[in-house]
Amino acid sequence: MDDSLRVRRGSPDDAAWIRDCQLAMAQETEALALDAATVLRGVEHVLANPAIGFYVVAERVAPAAPPARVACALVLYEWSDWRARNVWWIHSVFVLPGERGGGVFSAMFRDVEREAAARGAPYLRLYVERENHRAQRVYEKLEMSDRHYAMYEKPIRG
Repeated sequence: MDDSLRVRRGSPDDAAWIRDCQLAMAQETEALALDAATVLRGVEHVLANPAIGFYVVAERVAPAAPPARVACALVLYEWSDWRARNVWWIHSVFVLPGERGGGVFSAMFRDVEREAAARGAPYLRLYVERENHRAQRVYEKLEMSDRHYAMYEKPIRG
């Protein structure tokens, strides 16, 4: 990992920044303008409830300068009755545009992977937009595959 890059757990001090990343990602990937207050409540809920999951934040560090946040991701737990353990899902990945292609996500992934292994998680999973071929190549380099499942969803109205 690049010596100027540090990966750490997100904290309540990161909530507004993570919210802003999620707003930017929704706009960039789906042309969605999310409600900022709702997204902030969602971020704060995870930060206050570690049984749900946690955020990781990547920072650039330099001598005599405060760390600069450059990326974040949400890790959520899903109980597997087949394995009697939590599968870890990586969600809401956002890397600042100027930092993309420089190994930032790989550093975050490796950090999460180490912790998942230490805590007995059987899998790390994520989903990716079908047309996001750049991200798919990154995930494949990290030895992830799309071998078993396709994701389906249905919006619930009302």
